[in-house]
Amino acid sequence: MPMKNLTIASALSVALLACTNGGNAEATQGASEDAQSFADISPVDREPFMTQEITEFNEPWAMTFLPDGRMLVTTKPGELFLVTQAGEQTAISNIPDVDYGGQGGLGDVILAPDFAKSGRIYLSWVEAGDDGTRGAVVAHANLSLAPPGVEAEAPALSNLKIIWKQNPKVKGRGHYSHRMVFSPDGKYLFIGSGERQKFDPAQDMTGNLGKIVRLNPDGSIPSDNPFLDDEKALPEIWSLGHRNILGMAFDSKGRLWNQEMGPKDGDELNLVQRGSNYGYPIVSEGDHYDGKKIPNHDTRPEFAAPKVAWVPTIAPAGLIFYSGKLFPEWQGNAFIGGLASEALIRVVIDGDEAEEVERFKMGSRIREVEQGPDGALWLLQDGKGGKLLKITPAK
Repeated sequence: MPMKNLTIASALSVALLACTNGGNAEATQGASEDAQSFADISPVDREPFMTQEITEFNEPWAMTFLPDGRMLVTTKPGELFLVTQAGEQTAISNIPDVDYGGQGGLGDVILAPDFAKSGRIYLSWVEAGDDGTRGAVVAHANLSLAPPGVEAEAPALSNLKIIWKQNPKVKGRGHYSHRMVFSPDGKYLFIGSGERQKFDPAQDMTGNLGKIVRLNPDGSIPSDNPFLDDEKALPEIWSLGHRNILGMAFDSKGRLWNQEMGPKDGDELNLVQRGSNYGYPIVSEGDHYDGKKIPNHDTRPEFAAPKVAWVPTIAPAGLIFYSGKLFPEWQGNAFIGGLASEALIRVVIDGDEAEEVERFKMGSRIREVEQGPDGALWLLQDGKGGKLLKITPAK
């Protein structure tokens, strides 16, 4: 069971140095997720890959690969780009207006399971509400593209339709989460919904803040969702008690995992199970920024405990399970980007347990991690001038 003073170490890494607390500052509304300093932590004593800078963006946030090897990249201010692996960028038109500021703006982008036939993509972003409130939304749209190398009209979105909204909209500009992933069979869309720095909504079943929700691809409610027959709960809820979900992925066994930022320390990697409550803000491996203590998970066994908890913080962003051939020794491993930790973190899954085994120091805040068609790892740096990085085996 994780404890507050736990520091995850690797058998392959040198000892961790003593460090100051980092974190995703929420005392100042709208601050970045991890505004506090992060002291130097030793990475593993090797660099088993080469890192190539491909291109750069203004505050990139998410990316996904198309079947032809090109990729879509979102930027937080509200742009969507078609990008070649050589770094050529083409802006896509008809992007919805976004409420940009703090942690909000244009968010995730993923392909529909039948993209090759339908041309449909899914986008998440932040929209403004009444009286200074805001909330994330998810929509699907058709993406018109010409094949690589064929001159045509500029790519554009059409038939944009919002299928989900954060409920309720609240004031502030933090913890939208709005990460998305489809189940391996393509039948269900999972959306991470942050608790918007409001704490208690993560346990309130009448709203979807601090939850992972499960929908059909058209936004309707699956007939076997766990709280469908609970009159006091939203039927879209799949799991609850989450804080700020910034990565979701399915492993090779078809199990859903998420990572989320803790308060002051206590970042989590969770095995997400149907109807489970992960305890926030009642329990956490971290504490509040005002110094108020939060009980550990082991004090309340009715709540699902994280499989890995990071103290001090790594400030996680992005999550994948690797399945490529370029790094065969990494197949089945999870990779997480680190913001405050400025790292790429490798986690080994053993049954229902998980352990960080390597931490590669990248020298920049890593916002997103994806696997390319040939098995290369692709990373997005955070912030203005954030670079697209390609990672391949060392020669």
